[in-house]
Amino acid sequence: MIKTDSIVAQTRWNSPLGMLTLAATARGLAGAWFDGQRHHPGPLAAPVVDDHPVLVQAREQLADYFAGRRHDFTVPLDLQGTPFQRAVWQALLRIDSGQTRTYGEIAQAVGSPSAVRAAGAAIGRNPASVVVPCHRVVGRDGSLTGYAGGLPRKQALLTLEGAR
Repeated sequence: MIKTDSIVAQTRWNSPLGMLTLAATARGLAGAWFDGQRHHPGPLAAPVVDDHPVLVQAREQLADYFAGRRHDFTVPLDLQGTPFQRAVWQALLRIDSGQTRTYGEIAQAVGSPSAVRAAGAAIGRNPASVVVPCHRVVGRDGSLTGYAGGLPRKQALLTLEGAR
């Protein structure tokens, strides 16, 4: 779970798929949550700083992504979670745009092939929607399952990337 006391700045950005709260620590982007998504941390105590360098970079890269001009993100990340969660999130970052992986493949990629449910739980707790591409993970049969931001957003993101 994100340590909200480490967040130094936040901003809001109206993406084509709805409002996002972006949050930064001193080290990088720590969160990108759609309004109403599961595991949203709720109101943050950090000040709204629209010109924070990490948040500006995140907004610009998200805008380019949604416009089809960017496939990967280079904004520095400060993803906070357990070692297993961070390993899963790193595995997500290795999925190329337009590609998908199954939950089982992610579990295998982090060296825990029998931990499919745990990998799924970690994926669901991804604190940086879109930037860390948890939307690229699908069910074993290719079905769209389990996106904290809602399956219509997952479908839209995969369609934008040409995956489905």
